[in-house]
Amino acid sequence: MNDDERWWQAATGYQVYPRSFCDSDGDGVGDLPGIVSKLDHLAELGIGFIWLSPVFASPMADNGYDISDYRAIAPDFGTLSDFDRLVAEAEARGIGIVMDLVVNHTSSDHTWFRAARNDPGAEEHAFYIWREPGPDGGPPDDQQAVFGGPAWHWVEEVRRYHYGHFSAEQPDLNWDNPALRARIWDMMRWWLDRGVRGFRMDVISLIGKDVDARIYEEGPTLHAHLQEMHREVLAGRDLVSIGETWGVSTATAPLYSGRARGELDMVFQFAHVTEGWDPVRGKWAARPFDVPAFKRVMNAWQEALAEDGWNALFLSNHDLPRQVSRYGSDGKHRVASAKALATVMHLMKGTPFVYQGEEIGMTNAGFTRIDQYRDLETLRHYAGQIAAGVPPEAFLAGARAFSRDNARTPMQWTGGPNAGFTAGTPWIEANPNHAKINVEADKADPDGIFHHYRRLIALRRDMAIVRHGRYRPHLEAHPAIFAYSRAQDGERLVVVANLSPRAFAEDMPDWLPHDGETLIASHGAPDLTGATLSLRPYESFCIHVAGEATGRGDAGPS
Repeated sequence: MNDDERWWQAATGYQVYPRSFCDSDGDGVGDLPGIVSKLDHLAELGIGFIWLSPVFASPMADNGYDISDYRAIAPDFGTLSDFDRLVAEAEARGIGIVMDLVVNHTSSDHTWFRAARNDPGAEEHAFYIWREPGPDGGPPDDQQAVFGGPAWHWVEEVRRYHYGHFSAEQPDLNWDNPALRARIWDMMRWWLDRGVRGFRMDVISLIGKDVDARIYEEGPTLHAHLQEMHREVLAGRDLVSIGETWGVSTATAPLYSGRARGELDMVFQFAHVTEGWDPVRGKWAARPFDVPAFKRVMNAWQEALAEDGWNALFLSNHDLPRQVSRYGSDGKHRVASAKALATVMHLMKGTPFVYQGEEIGMTNAGFTRIDQYRDLETLRHYAGQIAAGVPPEAFLAGARAFSRDNARTPMQWTGGPNAGFTAGTPWIEANPNHAKINVEADKADPDGIFHHYRRLIALRRDMAIVRHGRYRPHLEAHPAIFAYSRAQDGERLVVVANLSPRAFAEDMPDWLPHDGETLIASHGAPDLTGATLSLRPYESFCIHVAGEATGRGDAGPS
């Protein structure tokens, strides 16, 4: 690593969803001691930092994304001492802990909101967004919450409506209030002083919203707030800051992470996710995976941040379907497609994030009944869409593909009862396929998915070209093959992946060297000496050329 490099540029992140990771006490809910017990698994994988989904005190209306106390640990997950032990044990293995900062909203049970709803003269009342009733005595307007129903919620004590962008249980904070911001800065410093290595900032692109103008994403005060956050908290500290930004575009991304901006280190963008959503019903009726469209998005983001800013590379998280089920194949070609997707993502420029279970190819839950779901969003949208006349089976088909619970079933550690997640009854059912798909079985296979991920993570850590090489796409119009090159100081990497269940035979392209070293391959080293490039279903590989190739060069059609 050179002097200008930041540690998180060579690192790979790993998201832990604590409720579903590992239960140490048999109550059916994952916890902090359970995470500690599995740190060696993450160290063996080569993880540099853990993004820890919220473990703060919460009534758990939205599984912890509704926080009632920013300086306390939810009893379901353990104690503050358990958290301190996690930080220390992770650090001993070279792993940092990155907290999930949820400050667009709090829980309606937070002491701030309890004070706000009882006294319009309380300082905390101005921490939230309030409006008088409309002319008819009802809500001020017809804005709808993300999780269903109205966004305005009546509070009898003050006879006003508060705004909840997601739900009534998650009242939005008024970021225009300087006293609120000061309290948030103080809380952030408190966690940093406990040893955390940074923050992943939940829906941070919403904090500048103007609800009267119905501008939610990237509102007029967003960047001023982020720049103040940087000045007051982040500047001068050796940490990583990551923003969740659903509304970001290739044009606005540099405003967050440009070197001279003084805001964040990187953002999660979701263009590759929303590209496949139905224009009306959104993810509940999404289109099949479109490889050329996916390539256009990913290539555009590599180009947009090529010189300034930094990409966060991911396909799955706690809000999204399992990537092998969405972008690959969770049947016959599960292992090969999991490797192909990982190869494509990890060898781009940016910081990769692995979501728990991704490293063994965990699949969607496959739930067939609404009573198997626990997710607030899924349950409320089910009620709303059924009331609107959508057939239950149609909604459930969408939920099987896209419900957030697909990513929240218990981590599959073994083929034993409850996937080795708990000795009790899990808070949500384990996927029945854990008998075959589990950490114990996958790690025992030297050609399994886990070891493929471990090799990819090591390549990023050890090779500057993976971290900083120039990106050049190839075969951009091909219906199934994702290919690109990386180049730096005379070195080249060429990455090729067939993202389909079909085999392909193509004329050997000029940009593919025949004399390089195979760094990683899903089906063994490819034969690149002939006139034809043959790829089996979901075959992927990466070739490294230390200098100029002696055969085909870097020139030629792409």
